[in-house]
Amino acid sequence: MSEEIKTEVNRLAERRPILRKRVFLYLTEFFAGMSVMAVELGASRLLAPYFSSSQIVWTIIIGTIMIAMALGNIYGGRSADKKPDPDRLYARVLIAAVWIALIPVVGKYIILGISAILIFSVSSNYLIIAGFAACMVIFVFPLFLLGTVTPSLVKFATDNLEDNGRLVGNLNAANTVGSIIGTFVPTFVSIPAVGTAITFLIFAGILIALAAIYFISSGVAVRKIKKLPVVMVIFLVCCIFGHNRSFAFWQKDLMYEGESVYNYLQVFEDDRDIVLATNVLFGVQSVYRKERGLTGMYYDYAMAAPLMAGANEKPLSVLVLGNGSGTFATQCKRYFSNMTIEGVEIDEKITKLAKEYFELPDDVKVTTYDGRAFLNVVDTRYDVIMVDAYQDITIPFQMSSVEFFTLVKDHLTDDGVMVVNMVMAGDDEDGINFYLADTVAEVFPQVWTVDVPAATNTELFASANPAMMENFRRQTELEDDEDLKEMMTGAEKAIIPYEAGDRILTDDCAPVELLGMRMIDDRIRDEVDYYREIYREGGLKALLEAF
Repeated sequence: MSEEIKTEVNRLAERRPILRKRVFLYLTEFFAGMSVMAVELGASRLLAPYFSSSQIVWTIIIGTIMIAMALGNIYGGRSADKKPDPDRLYARVLIAAVWIALIPVVGKYIILGISAILIFSVSSNYLIIAGFAACMVIFVFPLFLLGTVTPSLVKFATDNLEDNGRLVGNLNAANTVGSIIGTFVPTFVSIPAVGTAITFLIFAGILIALAAIYFISSGVAVRKIKKLPVVMVIFLVCCIFGHNRSFAFWQKDLMYEGESVYNYLQVFEDDRDIVLATNVLFGVQSVYRKERGLTGMYYDYAMAAPLMAGANEKPLSVLVLGNGSGTFATQCKRYFSNMTIEGVEIDEKITKLAKEYFELPDDVKVTTYDGRAFLNVVDTRYDVIMVDAYQDITIPFQMSSVEFFTLVKDHLTDDGVMVVNMVMAGDDEDGINFYLADTVAEVFPQVWTVDVPAATNTELFASANPAMMENFRRQTELEDDEDLKEMMTGAEKAIIPYEAGDRILTDDCAPVELLGMRMIDDRIRDEVDYYREIYREGGLKALLEAF
């Protein structure tokens, strides 16, 4: 460095003795790295209820944050070369902390505002555009500021060329270690324990404390940073108003609201139903009818699978991959007496809600595990396997491939039946349901489908048994319950053989997020066209009256 700049750095170090303590510089790097990763993970949880938690959204989050960090690195380096003033750096840390603290207070409203604007102006790729816009507005600025930390500290800490390599390496190592811890703590500790909002507040508080230590120890808190008390007041206000976990804050009279490692969860009810919503925009995961009879919903139609496997003539073992609130298992227990049911559900909190609110029978064993991973570690064969593992806009890619359905087939008895609940019904032959059905047909010789009336669900039944449909008809005739017999007779008339195509999903290539997003775009376009027409004819007043 030039003698002039070196002299300025040394002068600042004399006036700011805390800068001589490299431990404090390493702590600054450590907590900056930790906060960046915590904000990134918090961003995924803040956006997921509105835009899904798919790979698409993760790509948007990672991409925008890397843009912010790169710009911060460039600006921080140039600023440090031009004016090596650590006061400015820690002021930026303070501003970033305040911004992060404000995210749980205003973030949800910003997302909804951006969504409301874009939903009337964007006709395709809505999730990508809205998610990217929300990330840019909410997260880029504070992470840009935190991106200035490393180049600035390198400038302040380097006083000779003999050990600058070691110094830069130590600073980067401190940042990386902080990033590692900032990855694990929110995921496994803070978000499950206290929620996303308080996680933002915790890391904002850490950054405020770090900056406050610097300014107070340097004797400039009153003279130069007169707004430090104002920052503390803003942070306290955010702590008071920002701890609300509700993402669907307009929803009233909730029976339960909380977060798990995987989902934002709500349980609410009306006179007829109890509903589990996993996320706001994509949210109804299960609907349970209080009347305890047949509902005409997808899990009733899925009960054709046990009949196809001979439920009225022999005991059956059933496995549900994606047990959720257990509606399918509960209905099967009510209508088939000689049946053992086992469930697999990756989200342990959903299983707890199923037992507390949805009357999941105690004798249904539920394993907390990924569905495919479960099949990889058990050698049990089942008479019926139900696949109902949808989340947000799509099915997990590892449970949509030829390899997965081959694994399911290997775990079925010789006349066993697989039933897949497909929720993205549509006429588009490039839709995700057609890809799933073609992939299943690549593995199973018998594939039949039935559309659930007044719903977007399609139930797919597959088996290696050529007598599957004959079994279904015979078992329906043997059924003692008249209501179930009537429903299954109707289902028999509606069920059709599937004509397979060549749209095959594999472990190597299963673009299920893009396929799901396309279906979401179609649904949004269909819904919004109605309101767009109202707006064109009557303006904003007519639109508000329509709601």
